[in-house]
Amino acid sequence: MKPSLKVAPTKNGFVQVENGTRQIYWEYFGEGEKEVVVLLNGVAMLTRSWYRAVPNLYPEYDVLLYDYFGQGQSSQEDEPYYISKFCDYLIVILDELGIDKIHPIGVSYGGFIGADLGRLYQDRLHTLTLSGILLTRETLFQMYQDLSLRFYRSADPAFEIYTYYIYEKIFGENLATQVYGEHMERTRSKLFGRYNDRKYCLIRLTEAQNPFFENIDHDSDAYRNVMTPTLLFTGEQDRAIPPWQQSKLVDILPNSRQIMVPESGHLTYLERPDIFWPTVKRFFDLKTIDFQ
Repeated sequence: MKPSLKVAPTKNGFVQVENGTRQIYWEYFGEGEKEVVVLLNGVAMLTRSWYRAVPNLYPEYDVLLYDYFGQGQSSQEDEPYYISKFCDYLIVILDELGIDKIHPIGVSYGGFIGADLGRLYQDRLHTLTLSGILLTRETLFQMYQDLSLRFYRSADPAFEIYTYYIYEKIFGENLATQVYGEHMERTRSKLFGRYNDRKYCLIRLTEAQNPFFENIDHDSDAYRNVMTPTLLFTGEQDRAIPPWQQSKLVDILPNSRQIMVPESGHLTYLERPDIFWPTVKRFFDLKTIDFQ
């Protein structure tokens, strides 16, 4: 893998939410003169997890990052979390920074936040980019979520074993070949160290998917009214959310287009940056799914 470029936010800070009892941490790259791309965290990520990716966008675009509850420097209470509220908190950040519209990119868990941004706040979006999610009830995904929760709730060493298992689940073959060994062990150790004493954060973040899917059960048309131009990236080797599950999004989101990414697993932006970033930037510039 290419070494990451050194980046640092232009400014950062916190917004107070829930009547000032909780806080959300954010970082901003730019001077407020460019269109803004928001990179939405995966379940076990935090703002600095994106630092390798930021140079693909900045300084052509300004970039905004933020941590959900249970991540990074945001509040980490052991209480229910909600994907819809993670969207609400982003709007609080945008209003504080004076940002009208954004280009959200949501990969994996961040894709659920991105989809709900489309459902709740499409008037604040230029475009929407999603990868590695589903918007339908699938038993295999429920089994995957239940297994993850069992690992989180089990006594040691179950969680440590999970931190080995998860990379095998989400990496495509090429990325696995590149990082398997010392590089992957360093990454795995950081994940284990970050959450070993705070597994409840992963539990709460994962459980937040339940009301997300319950809303789909109650309103099957919830996402069929999202008219924001939406680009869907699907890794052909994705075993966390298989391509056949992701392909259903095209029939749900009326203004969407799917890009099948060869030689990629779950993390399309990381595994095939040569495809992902040039394509999204073309999409941002034209703000339509009809481009070459």
